[in-house]
Amino acid sequence: MNLPVRLSRAIHLISAFWTLGLAVLIFFDVLGRSLYAQPIPGTKEIIQNSIVAITFLQLPLAIYSGSMLRTTVFADAVPAPVRRILRTLCYLLGVVLFVSLIISTYEPLIDAYRIGEYEGEGALRVPVWPVRGIIFVMSIFSLFAYLSMIYFDWTGQLAAENTAPGSYSDTTAETQAGS
Repeated sequence: MNLPVRLSRAIHLISAFWTLGLAVLIFFDVLGRSLYAQPIPGTKEIIQNSIVAITFLQLPLAIYSGSMLRTTVFADAVPAPVRRILRTLCYLLGVVLFVSLIISTYEPLIDAYRIGEYEGEGALRVPVWPVRGIIFVMSIFSLFAYLSMIYFDWTGQLAAENTAPGSYSDTTAETQAGS
């Protein structure tokens, strides 16, 4: 398995633990509201920013594993070369989307860092620039993932349409073992 896929799996693991941390925070916030009529200050702001960050942290692995939203009704009805062209067109749409995100998030990221932009009032103020930074960096990584998928697809390095590069199905492993 290649380095970008391993890195995307590690980032995905970070997002999973972050999600677990949010679940614990929500549990104690609800417990505090119910038992003591005292919620944890800033829970809303933390969750609001975390959901966006977690989503972007999970994108590269979703791209590499073929888990992005897609339908196979049309693709199943056409021959393999046409499916490859359709996949490439979808990958190119992903490239356009993430190039647009990179361009549109760069200045707001710099501005948020420069002026110290934050979310929330009172007891807890959550800085905005880390989430904007995650969006920016993960958009770059996702762009790279889509470009990589085009390369992997056209060089025959994908075992199947819904597996990460370097992952092998049983038939591919048997074929390579026999070589």
